[in-house]
Amino acid sequence: MKDNYNRRIANWLYIGAACIIIQILLGGITRLTGSGLSITEWKPLLGSIPPLNESEWQASFDRYKQIAQFHLVNSHFTLEDYKSIFFWEWFHRNWARLLGVIFVLPLTYFLITKQISRTLVFPLIILLSLGLLQGVIGWIMVRSGLNDTDIRVNHIRLSIHFFTALILLCYTLWIAFSLSFRDIHMRHRVKYPMLNIIVLGFLCIQMVYGAFMAGTNAALAAITWPDMNGSFIPKAVRSRPVNLTSMTSDLLSIQFIHRNLAYLITILVIILYFRTYSWKINKRLSMIRMMPLLLVTSQCMLGIITLVSSIHPDHKIYALLHQSTGIMLMASLLLTQFMNMKRH
Repeated sequence: MKDNYNRRIANWLYIGAACIIIQILLGGITRLTGSGLSITEWKPLLGSIPPLNESEWQASFDRYKQIAQFHLVNSHFTLEDYKSIFFWEWFHRNWARLLGVIFVLPLTYFLITKQISRTLVFPLIILLSLGLLQGVIGWIMVRSGLNDTDIRVNHIRLSIHFFTALILLCYTLWIAFSLSFRDIHMRHRVKYPMLNIIVLGFLCIQMVYGAFMAGTNAALAAITWPDMNGSFIPKAVRSRPVNLTSMTSDLLSIQFIHRNLAYLITILVIILYFRTYSWKINKRLSMIRMMPLLLVTSQCMLGIITLVSSIHPDHKIYALLHQSTGIMLMASLLLTQFMNMKRH
């Protein structure tokens, strides 16, 4: 009976994790379509209802007209144009509300029917708290762009919003793994278990720099590959002091770091793949071992395509695929780390 309960809870968490991934991708679409600042108010409950008539739409549009993005970028917008960007931000926020329902209602049911062990209660409360925190961070991020000077949200706050979403996803998956892989026992553990953690650490930094790239449009600073505007280490990067400001705000430096972290992570994943030969391989474990290698290869290719197509209309599709593959790579490395920690 306990195993049956664990399976149900794990399946619920996997559904929740899938919905978190969808939410992250909706955030990507919202950014790519320039929709993130279209709703200038934060109403956690009443905000789920969009404008219902022409006067309400006009009032919402008038509020949008007060910020710099309208004056400096979208001054040509008609009400119909505004509705198109409003939709994605509204959908993104409503999916967040749906996520709350997906997590809270089943948790309440599992608690009432006593299907959740005491040891799981606190981790699940933390999970809900992380979800609530993510909503607050999202609004703080949006507020950074609601002014008379900025045409987009602050890229540092964007990266925090993105990274906390990844933390929420990984935390959800880790709990699900602990419930659904109880029957997996490793004959041998990885010889260097810290390697997986190191790869995950670099990937976390890389994901943050991916958010920097997205939030600043840093891809446009150098759209050539494998060189960067004719040089592998641009003169502008060499001439600047290495400090926090240049590493987080200079467009060429951001792209240079993002590119080279990708090369480093690829090499480390290849090493990790060969280190996991010590696993007792069956079909299931063989696929788990292979996933990071396949995904990091795909991710590098998508990154290059996204970069060189930055000035083409199709780049939004590639950017979204690049983001989704990065998320899947992180999930796969989280799973291999979980397997690395399994006892004999």
